[in-house]
Amino acid sequence: MLVKILSIVMIVVSIVLTTLVLLQEGKSAGLGAIGGGSTDTYWGKNKGRSKEGKLELLTKILAFVFFVLAAILASKWVK
Repeated sequence: MLVKILSIVMIVVSIVLTTLVLLQEGKSAGLGAIGGGSTDTYWGKNKGRSKEGKLELLTKILAFVFFVLAAILASKWVK
């Protein structure tokens, strides 16, 4: 029963993680010739408080949860 519950949680985390990665902008976005890559801009200084910063933080958290669930499901303890 526990394996089924963890498997369902793993599927949900996988779908949400994939969606979050697809919602994020690429790292090369904004690297134009006129100072696009500068971190001295308002965007560079406040990235953590922006939508993109929150998506990045949530992606990191869900990736950690994904790997923990994968390790638990692959171990011999749950079977």
